[in-house]
Amino acid sequence: MAETGKIRVGIGGWNFEPWEESFYPSDLPKKRQLEFAGKELRAIEVNGTYYSSQKPATFAKWASEVPDGFIFSLKASRYVTNRKVLAEAGESMERFLTQGLTELGDRLGPILWQFAPTKKFDPDDFEGFLKLLPEKQDGLRLRHVVEVRHPSFQVPEFVELLDKHKVAAVLAEHEDYPMIADVTADFVYTRLQKGSDDIRTCYAPAGLDLWAERLKTFAAGGEPDGLEKSAPDRKADKAARDVFAFFISSGKVNAPNGARELQKRVD
Repeated sequence: MAETGKIRVGIGGWNFEPWEESFYPSDLPKKRQLEFAGKELRAIEVNGTYYSSQKPATFAKWASEVPDGFIFSLKASRYVTNRKVLAEAGESMERFLTQGLTELGDRLGPILWQFAPTKKFDPDDFEGFLKLLPEKQDGLRLRHVVEVRHPSFQVPEFVELLDKHKVAAVLAEHEDYPMIADVTADFVYTRLQKGSDDIRTCYAPAGLDLWAERLKTFAAGGEPDGLEKSAPDRKADKAARDVFAFFISSGKVNAPNGARELQKRVD
């Protein structure tokens, strides 16, 4: 294994009108925006898959427009995660996983399973969901990450469940949602949500410097200080990990600039 994993920094989606002034060249056709973003960034989190299914040809087209090493993270269907009994989501999960997303091939990154802020931690129910997550689809390895947004998940029992099933938790920097910085998989997935439209680089330089050091520590197998863990006494295995970081939501106008600047700092 290499001494350090790969760090990929990106944004949510690639179609956002303000980016036509803050990110994309003025003469760039919309149909080439993904191609441009693929050259400038290392990853994109796709939100559209949360709301509706896509065709296999669509995933294949996305893959063809980005360079080797680029990664798409897909937000999983809301019909899986927005339900009272998660263990009953098997049929909806299969429908999501068989829509053709493996056409992305080696461009397929972690699948993000996002839960409503009102969803509380029920150990039995949540483990029922984790047991449904397959390791592979069409022979392609899958990586799973969950974003839980209720403080009831900030307990060691939740971390133990994720570790048992080798599923990651989103490390969210957010004004309201809990931070869970525990490492439970062979990758780390960060969503940076405290940016500002008033800052050209989304986060101020000091914030970018801080996160660059944190991401590099994670990639090298360590655990950065100053982040809130739900099982503070637990030590993760010291092994190189891939790291994903996305500028999402707050400061969206300048998110691509933030992603480029943070990527420069970790490269």
